[in-house]
Amino acid sequence: MHPEYNPSDVEAKWQKKWADAHEFEFDIKKAKNPYYLMVMFPYPSGAQLHVGHWFQYSIPDSFGRFQRMRGKDVFHPMGFDAFGLPAENYAIKTGTPPAKSTQENVDAMIEQFKRMGVMFDWKYSLNTSTPEYYRWTQWLFLQMHKHDLAYRKEGNVNWCPKDQTVLANEQVKDGCCERCGTEVIQKPLTQWYWKITDYAQRLLDGLENLVWPEKTKLMQQHWIGRSEGAEIIFEIANDEKRAPWAEDEAPSKITVFTTRPDTLFGVTYVVLAPEHPLVEKITPEKHRGAVNAYKEEVKKKTEMQRTALEKDKTGVATGAYAIHPVTGEKLPIWIADYVLMNYGTGAVMAVPAHDERDFAFAKEYSLPVIQVVDGGDITESAFTSEGIATNSEFLDGLPTKEAKKKMIAWLEDAEKGRGIINYRLRDWLVSRQRYWGSPIPIVYDPEGNPHPIPEKHLPWMLPTDVEFKPTGKSPLTESKEFIERTEKIFGKGWTPEFDTMDTFVCSSFYYLRYLASGDDKHLIDPTIEKKWMPVDMYIGGPEHATMHLIYARFVMMALKDFGFVSHEEPFQRLVHQGLITNQGAKMSKSKGNVVSPDSFVEEYGSDVFRMYLMFMGPFTDGGDWSDTGIKGIARFVQRVWRLISEKSDAKVSDSRDVLMKLHRTIKSVTDGLETLHFNTAIASLMELLNTLESQEKISLETAQTFAKLLSPIAPHLAEELWSTLGGKGFVIDQSWPQFDHAQLQSDTLTIVVQVNGKLRGDITVDAKAKKEDIIAEAKKDPNVAKYIESGIKKEIYVPEKLVSFVV
Repeated sequence: MHPEYNPSDVEAKWQKKWADAHEFEFDIKKAKNPYYLMVMFPYPSGAQLHVGHWFQYSIPDSFGRFQRMRGKDVFHPMGFDAFGLPAENYAIKTGTPPAKSTQENVDAMIEQFKRMGVMFDWKYSLNTSTPEYYRWTQWLFLQMHKHDLAYRKEGNVNWCPKDQTVLANEQVKDGCCERCGTEVIQKPLTQWYWKITDYAQRLLDGLENLVWPEKTKLMQQHWIGRSEGAEIIFEIANDEKRAPWAEDEAPSKITVFTTRPDTLFGVTYVVLAPEHPLVEKITPEKHRGAVNAYKEEVKKKTEMQRTALEKDKTGVATGAYAIHPVTGEKLPIWIADYVLMNYGTGAVMAVPAHDERDFAFAKEYSLPVIQVVDGGDITESAFTSEGIATNSEFLDGLPTKEAKKKMIAWLEDAEKGRGIINYRLRDWLVSRQRYWGSPIPIVYDPEGNPHPIPEKHLPWMLPTDVEFKPTGKSPLTESKEFIERTEKIFGKGWTPEFDTMDTFVCSSFYYLRYLASGDDKHLIDPTIEKKWMPVDMYIGGPEHATMHLIYARFVMMALKDFGFVSHEEPFQRLVHQGLITNQGAKMSKSKGNVVSPDSFVEEYGSDVFRMYLMFMGPFTDGGDWSDTGIKGIARFVQRVWRLISEKSDAKVSDSRDVLMKLHRTIKSVTDGLETLHFNTAIASLMELLNTLESQEKISLETAQTFAKLLSPIAPHLAEELWSTLGGKGFVIDQSWPQFDHAQLQSDTLTIVVQVNGKLRGDITVDAKAKKEDIIAEAKKDPNVAKYIESGIKKEIYVPEKLVSFVV
């Protein structure tokens, strides 16, 4: 009898053999059948790899192994998304420079990955915080600037008071900072933006051909928010009672965007965002106090708070009036918190009868409500559906769609508006007032004009003589070296841009830099990009649907337009792994619920831990952590070891039943791995094990096939089995087993027999037996016979399943 399987010794042995043989070293240029497999790279936090990381990275490695055995040249790299707030906050707390703590964490995580037994070739690894990498982050900024996709403007931004930095809209969740949970406020700042809005329609159109989860596509569609409508011009009434100003400064019109131009006759007031530049100009003197007080009040509210449907609507009249473009009626101009400056034109034509927010506001301030779409009651709420135009002069009687077209045509003929498509998507705000990020490659002349840094000065190094404590300004403003470097290169009085870039810029192109490892001359070799892109399989969390996944698509499209890549989309197929929680909550160091895998790996081995995570359920579902079933997986490993090492015999031929079970298992495991249902693949192997254990001996070929099927799932165990069975080379280099359709069918059938709907027995018959013979055989069954003695009224046969007698 063989000794028990010792995972610690075996796994260390095969990891060394793989390393000595350079088994997972890769050459992207020589690949003949490329398959690009990527998992969203981790942040190198102090918590190191926890159970959730193991779930996210070990299981895709198994998928990669499966594809490799099917003949694919699998490129499966790993890197580290190393810039960002956690390292900087750690530096604030401990004084440890972010570069030092980050590198220490990277080194620790690499060792954990190696213990996992994954197929990463570490020469392709990348770290976004190294100058070698962020040189390309800065290069990308310069390309955006060169092609007029980067610009600088002043405006209200989302500001996290705790982290002391700007947040993009996508990083604000329920009015709070996504990272720390602090309530976000609005703050006026001059920032750098990228024109992602120029690509809004292409981002929408491109979704159609992507093999992505439908929910993720819908999230992006909603975030981009395409809406068709009209821009309508409302002239401002020439009221002499307003505060005096120079005639050439007097505003003459307000432009609004609406998706319902057919409701124009129902407008009873106009609303401006409190931040709208016209507010200051149109407000009469006697209204300025109330208007200014209200504007200060609104500054304390987040965008989420302002737009929530269930919140009370607040506002104040400016005292100014607009002219209805069709009727000539004077309409009061209000400012209200539910109108945002960064959506549409920052102005709204209010149609209370047919818009919920306008309705609530009109009721609150006793403003007129005029129904102009027939089809619903507006007593208690607005009627927002389509219907028939009413109270609308030349539109009366028209269905909504026709009324929209006719109104747009009228506006264009009268030069008072035009048909237009609008998007909810806002430009990407890339400035951050933090230290641990890529410096923006811009300098300012003594007059304050921005200039791009010439490429020859890249990487534009992140200075080290800084204090990390947040002050509301970038820590780089305190760097003496940074300022002196700028003046030395560009001249006296020149200053650097002190903001760093949003870390999502780093991950917006990393899929290309994996393919350009060691190339410091080009972002990517065009020949390699054409061969390997887009990524065949990209795996990561659904929380990135409206951030990273939109940003990366935008950058790839822009790079194609710039002539650097040949493909429009970076990720052809996308899969979201499930979330591993602990007591119902996401694992997080701050919550104190992180489960380390190290002790389990030490006790049971890497393969057992990997299989246990797989067996929890479908990869896309995840689950709540519990270690109660891990011993069952450990027992399965020992049973497999005993079976293969003790019962395999090169002189034995397997029975028909064993071969049928084997080939059904090959099909089931193949299907399971293809669809990322690793739990069903393992369950099939367990069933096969039960069948094989019941045999006196099993053939060497069946034993070797079992090892191959196990190889992606338990790579170390499979190598040891393969070696024990006399297999040549590594099992990972063998071809994936193919099932024989002829072997999937049994020679016999088990037929259930019922009498008056109750089960009375079952019979085994030849698979090719005729209906008459099967019914005759059913009548002979001793237990059935005693129930049909009174005579049979009806005989029913369901092919290959059931015989039923009615007596």
